[in-house]
Amino acid sequence: MKIGIKGALVFQTRTPVEIIEKSDVYIEDDTIREVGPSALSAKSLDKTIDATGKILIPGNVCSHHHYYSGLSRGMLISSGQQTDFIQVLKEWWWRLDRALDEESVYYSSLISSMDAIASGTTSVVDHHASPNYIKGSLSMIKKGMDEVGVRGSTCYEVTDRNRGMKEVEEAVEENVRFAYELDSLRAKGEKVNVEAMIGGHAPFTIPDEGLRLMRYACDKTDRGMHLHVAEADYDQIHSHHIYNRDIIDRLDSFGLLDDKTLLVHGVWLSDGEVERVNERGSFFAHNGRSNMNNNIGYNKRLPKIKKLVLGTDGCGGNMFEEIKIAFFKHKDEGGPLWPSDYLDALTRGNELVESNFHHRIKLGRIESGYKADLVLLDYHSPTPLLKENAASHFVWGFSSGAVNTVLVDGKVLFEEHQFTSLDPVEIYQKAAKSAKEVWKRADKIKS
Repeated sequence: MKIGIKGALVFQTRTPVEIIEKSDVYIEDDTIREVGPSALSAKSLDKTIDATGKILIPGNVCSHHHYYSGLSRGMLISSGQQTDFIQVLKEWWWRLDRALDEESVYYSSLISSMDAIASGTTSVVDHHASPNYIKGSLSMIKKGMDEVGVRGSTCYEVTDRNRGMKEVEEAVEENVRFAYELDSLRAKGEKVNVEAMIGGHAPFTIPDEGLRLMRYACDKTDRGMHLHVAEADYDQIHSHHIYNRDIIDRLDSFGLLDDKTLLVHGVWLSDGEVERVNERGSFFAHNGRSNMNNNIGYNKRLPKIKKLVLGTDGCGGNMFEEIKIAFFKHKDEGGPLWPSDYLDALTRGNELVESNFHHRIKLGRIESGYKADLVLLDYHSPTPLLKENAASHFVWGFSSGAVNTVLVDGKVLFEEHQFTSLDPVEIYQKAAKSAKEVWKRADKIKS
């Protein structure tokens, strides 16, 4: 497939930021081949997209999501007291994930992927849990992502919170099984756009033997770890009480911190722990909306984190919304970061996704050789859009409502504000039916 995008204002969001007016983009199959005012000259095209008056950006990345929360919106269940984070987990999220089955995992993935694409997010790093449906669950997540066309990764969170070491072992096995499934597909010459990581819930629900198994899984599959750390103070207190050491020191003692590791939240880490994370070159996902929703406190160490990325922690896939709220909350806390810092964090998600794919792909720039993961925006500004102020336009002005067209891997998935090959009405009706059944099951589960 040969696609031409004609006359766009190209906004390179990944450093170095650039604004290029009236540029054409030539795409062949899944890759950008040429960019410039004459990029479409003498080209025989299968499709031409008129981008006159529109802005073309690389697709956004959600660097931490929970697709399993896709059917939780407005969930009606009877729940007990929720005065701290552990009660929130027990009364809400851990009852939801125990109610998931094969069908609901599939629809959670499908509608979460659709939400991402419609809001201009082309890559999603998912973190999954469904304790009563572990084996095969990651393949079902992949199925939903593939059917929509979103790029990304998924993993299963290792935990002992329901069935002790048996659950830990099953979760590790699912992570390894899925990674091997992808390796097998790739060995057969099939395209793989959804990769694997080795997931873990949080250190307070993973015993030392679980961490040893996770290190084994990382080594065996050559994948990175994806883990919550110090989301609330309980995680840190538990580590001090049970293991007599800081969380990061405990993880590091098992060799779990490297340049493919993704740590999430980290609100209650110390300065020394952040320094260790930086030394190991690990990624660190901030989830502003979720942190506020769960009332876990604010991470004042964000300016010290070298490989900061942005996620939603299950609060949808809309990164235009996430970056706004994360930035405004930071300023409300008196933080020193600016829109350009937050745009850097958002676009650094491309580096994370590239690391999942063992650097076999290049993402996040509108340049020759990069994957054609692109978003065309209907954004009309009353003020000049320049390289010097582009990040401020992104934070203050851009929104998911401006998403006109979305391409992933050179395929047009969303055009003129509509999905090109999916019926959202039918899919959402089926998802709502599945959600009702999940809610019924969750309501019967005791915390």
